[in-house]
Amino acid sequence: MENLKFNDLKLNNDILKSIEDMGFEEPSKVQQEVIPVILEGSDVIGQAQTGTGKTLAFGAPIISNIDKSSNKIHGIILTPTRELAIQVNDELVRIGKYSNIKMLPVYGGQSIDRQIKAIKKNPDFIVGTPGRVLDLIRRRVLDLRYIDFLVLDEADEMLNMGFVEDIEQIIQSSNEERQTLLFSATMPPAIKKIAKKYMKQDTKHISIVKNEMTVSTVEQFYYEVRHNERFESLCRILDVDEPSSSIIFCKTKRGVDELVESMQSRGYNVEGMHGDMNQNQRLNTLRKFKEENIDFLVATDVAARGIDVENVSHVINYDLPQDTESYVHRIGRTGRANKKGVAYTLVTPREYKALKQIESTTKSRIKRKPIPSIDDIFNAKYDNIIKRVVETLESEEYTRFVPIVTELDEEYNLVDVGAALMHMIYDKEISHNYNENISTTPSNLRLFLSIGHLDKVKPKALVEFLTDYSDVDKNAIGDIDILDKFTFIDVRADAADTLIKKCSGRKLNGRKVNIEIANRSK
Repeated sequence: MENLKFNDLKLNNDILKSIEDMGFEEPSKVQQEVIPVILEGSDVIGQAQTGTGKTLAFGAPIISNIDKSSNKIHGIILTPTRELAIQVNDELVRIGKYSNIKMLPVYGGQSIDRQIKAIKKNPDFIVGTPGRVLDLIRRRVLDLRYIDFLVLDEADEMLNMGFVEDIEQIIQSSNEERQTLLFSATMPPAIKKIAKKYMKQDTKHISIVKNEMTVSTVEQFYYEVRHNERFESLCRILDVDEPSSSIIFCKTKRGVDELVESMQSRGYNVEGMHGDMNQNQRLNTLRKFKEENIDFLVATDVAARGIDVENVSHVINYDLPQDTESYVHRIGRTGRANKKGVAYTLVTPREYKALKQIESTTKSRIKRKPIPSIDDIFNAKYDNIIKRVVETLESEEYTRFVPIVTELDEEYNLVDVGAALMHMIYDKEISHNYNENISTTPSNLRLFLSIGHLDKVKPKALVEFLTDYSDVDKNAIGDIDILDKFTFIDVRADAADTLIKKCSGRKLNGRKVNIEIANRSK
């Protein structure tokens, strides 16, 4: 199944066209295995980690299979948080771009009256959080008796957040003949119980096993970036590090083309490779990269297969890959023949959880680095220029220019002349006229804690609990939202790991507290 294409999965043409627009070249493992089973009509338990492409795995077949002649709600997708509901809804809209479907996200914190009006217009699919969905059912606004699909996305997280009773009530309110799809990273007893109770006997259990993978010769780092500053951040990184030979990975073909065009406009010596290029084009680009006629190769995962270049100093994940295996394959392009290599990954706050999953699966440490400032860029270029000047002085290859400098000495101070020449070199080598610093300070992450009002928890006590066990400064802890059964806390991104490792499993008010990254950002 290694080289399956989306065309091989029997999806309809409208879905295939949308996937083509999204730029994906081939399905991930979970998509390869899950899509055909859903298209056949079976219930599915999909056990796979975050970042493996689960939304496309269930979204493509259920949209492909709906009967548009029926004016009803075809399916409901339950997610643990409103941020994930929005994210899933947005991706389903992209998947259904040519299928003429109507999506509706429903969640707390938004006007329920507006959601009620939208439901009365008969959307095809609803993506929502359990609490809001149940509220709409109880108000007799949302009728699930005729749905074709029920999807539980990140089921283990929903149960951890105390939604088990809500989920059961929603399932009991839905069509018994529905097709049920349950996706979860883990399979605790509570999920097995729900699956046994509410899913068909011939349910297919598809587990995408993650092999333990290590990449010992590659130093791994990540930069946390804002989405609209991703390219600017990349340029700063390249201008500071000055990699001798680097492969930059994008998730889509369109992403490769856009990045190559943007980099070339800033003067970088770069070309791209992806699946729309013919074999001769790819071989020609790869030859130039191997012969060091280009400094940067921008590629998709598929196009990068078979690239065997020993002296790649850096691998840069401009986009996160679909799964952990792809990450390992990518960074394995550097650090070859027992040489040291460097891998950088650019992530937005929303992608942080997926990055931590990669770190856990590969059993490696991915360290955070701040985005270079303008001063960092200047100092890096200064050090490089000085090094080259010293090497030239020691080689005595400059002697034919001595008469010219002697003439300048008659009219100008030689220190000023040297500074002017360095300025000319600096301006030539800098990729962009950086006018202002982008944010280089740690942004916030949201943590989920399995304790709430019912456990008589107060904000002050929570802060003391976290700071006492972790030695994290209390200034790293931001907004605290205490709900009945659980709590959300905003913390500085650079403090999150320490808080999770040192405080999770400890007891507060006699209750053991589980702490993890929530699927939401500030």
